[in-house]
Amino acid sequence: MVARPMTKPTNNTQEIIYTKNMTKIYNNTVLIEQDEDGIYVAKVSDIPGCYTQGKTVEQVMERIKEAIEVCKSSIEQDHISDCRF
Repeated sequence: MVARPMTKPTNNTQEIIYTKNMTKIYNNTVLIEQDEDGIYVAKVSDIPGCYTQGKTVEQVMERIKEAIEVCKSSIEQDHISDCRF
């Protein structure tokens, strides 16, 4: 069973879901594009400055998960509005 938060998400691409033990699960839309050199670039539009790149889709997906964690942690700990580098 998944308990939903009391408030609705602020936009259509981000949703926070709480599990039974109240662990937050974030759903973010990740845009992946391949540049002219064949490198994959991933960006999370809901988190300004949250992007990464990789040689394969698998690699860029692993890296964007790490980038999301870093950005979310930075936003929560430092009370800043975005994670621009």
